[in-house]
Amino acid sequence: MASTPENWDAADPSGGDSPSFEEIARALQGIMSGQGDADPEVLRSLGLPTDPAVLRGMMQQAQSMFTSAADPESSWAQARETARSLAAGTGGAEAAASDAERSGVDQAFRLASLWLDETTAFESLPVQPRVYTRTQWVEASFGTFREMTAPIAASVSAAMKSAFETQAPPEMAAMISGASAMLDGVGQSLFALQLGQAVGTLAGSVLSTGDVGVPLVKGSLGLVPRNVAAFAEGFDLSADEINIYLALREEAHARLFHRAPWLRAHVLRAVADFAAGIEIDPSRMEEVARQIDPSAPGSFEEALGEGLFQPATTPAQAEALTRLETLLALIEGWVDVVVNASAARLPSAAMLAETIRRRRVTQGPTEQAFAGLVGLELRPRRLRDAAALFHFIEAEGGSEARDAVWAHPDLLPSPADLDDPAGYTSRQRERAAADADVDAELEKLLSGGYDTAPDGQDGPGGRGGDDAPGGSAGPRGDEESPGSGEKPAEDGPRP
Repeated sequence: MASTPENWDAADPSGGDSPSFEEIARALQGIMSGQGDADPEVLRSLGLPTDPAVLRGMMQQAQSMFTSAADPESSWAQARETARSLAAGTGGAEAAASDAERSGVDQAFRLASLWLDETTAFESLPVQPRVYTRTQWVEASFGTFREMTAPIAASVSAAMKSAFETQAPPEMAAMISGASAMLDGVGQSLFALQLGQAVGTLAGSVLSTGDVGVPLVKGSLGLVPRNVAAFAEGFDLSADEINIYLALREEAHARLFHRAPWLRAHVLRAVADFAAGIEIDPSRMEEVARQIDPSAPGSFEEALGEGLFQPATTPAQAEALTRLETLLALIEGWVDVVVNASAARLPSAAMLAETIRRRRVTQGPTEQAFAGLVGLELRPRRLRDAAALFHFIEAEGGSEARDAVWAHPDLLPSPADLDDPAGYTSRQRERAAADADVDAELEKLLSGGYDTAPDGQDGPGGRGGDDAPGGSAGPRGDEESPGSGEKPAEDGPRP
């Protein structure tokens, strides 16, 4: 039996003599099988609890995680269930939307669609607006969240493997190298649990499917009445008026992504670029490990509550974050301009617009929790600048010019363009003029406009006439076919 060394420190279990591999193996085998008790001194030397029941619970939790690592889909299913549970609340079940709520939402979207038709040529979606409970919102949006954060999950796995490889002692290098696939799975499982918490937390405050600036439910639109009611508590306004304004915003988002089908992939690519630079805080991982209570099944999820991510520190990630925030600002800025023009009939439109704008730009507790959990901020910091740009474009060229910005990704304004709306519109006019010149030249070429040459020549490759300076009939004399393009030979320099 190994004895606990006098210089052993719980914070540094490696101090002094360590138990042999055989002793550790026997102890763990006894714990997992439930037969016999492990040597308490061996457990203490490993920094493990000595209570057999607590230890078995911890080992079962670890075993569950490694099982999930072998089957990543089970981790995502567990994460979805975590999100659903958080969204439903302590009661465990959520009441369905009432008939009155459904009727109010339907009427709001019908009116919003009519008003938007007067403001933009972007057509409405051929779908019926939905009324979501919080748990239904989780079910409908979780797939997009998973897709959107997949690059972050990959970064987590890569960072975990790197941490193991760089911090493990040399004698464990071969073992870690052989466990590469398992570590990938563990990283995916770890992130999936965090995402489940993040989405479940966010479900308590989102107002619609497009509330975060991304179409979370592709090809759909709708409101979350329970959250809308909570949002409306601070206003002395009718529920109908608030529903109409939020329906305007939701449908404007949906119309934009419907008319510009490339935009969704563009946002996801910006997220992927940002995720490539996400780092894992090693000290935070150690802190999470210390906070886990094996006797409490939910302690692992609670320990992850503050996230594992470091803020952007590299120039590459700062640039990626700027691109992402600019894209989100352009989306929100266009929606702001279109909605405010459409909502002119609502007495409270200006107040609601400012409230929504502040809500999107400043992070509340829910958004902070989401950013901490998955390392991603979906915040349009320059929303006001983007809205000012679209106002300027509309003032110069009308709503057609405003909406034409979304015709192609190459036309999207850059961060510098947000500072110089006049410069952006000037450059777009120059580009349009250059494109028109190219189109005109191409049309002339295709229509045969270049076939007639000046000075009576038959064409650029024709033989001209027999009297042309330095000309001749060519090697075949007058039988040469016009326009053959062969250049006459010259006997020598001209006099």
